Amino acid sequence: MTVRKRITRPGNPRHIRGERFKDEVYRQMFRLEERRPGAEMGLALALLRAWLAADSKPDGSEEREWLKKVSQICLQMIETALQTGSTPPSGVQ
Repeated sequence: MTVRKRITRPGNPRHIRGERFKDEVYRQMFRLEERRPGAEMGLALALLRAWLAADSKPDGSEEREWLKKVSQICLQMIETALQTGSTPPSGVQ
């Protein structure tokens, strides 16, 4: 019987939690692109949660640098959706 090495995710709970926040931000970005009702608020809340989680990290951490970049894009998306109205065009559900 051969011994197999187990493939695992990094065991660091902070890393796992950080990835969860990234996933949530991206998921909300897609919802906003699909013009789902309430997606602006969902994205804003996901960003806020990610920033609060990253607050304990050093300023130069990868997670904080990612947040700085993606936040600018997300804010533009939210502002555009609010200006144009986020409801889907008629006939699109």
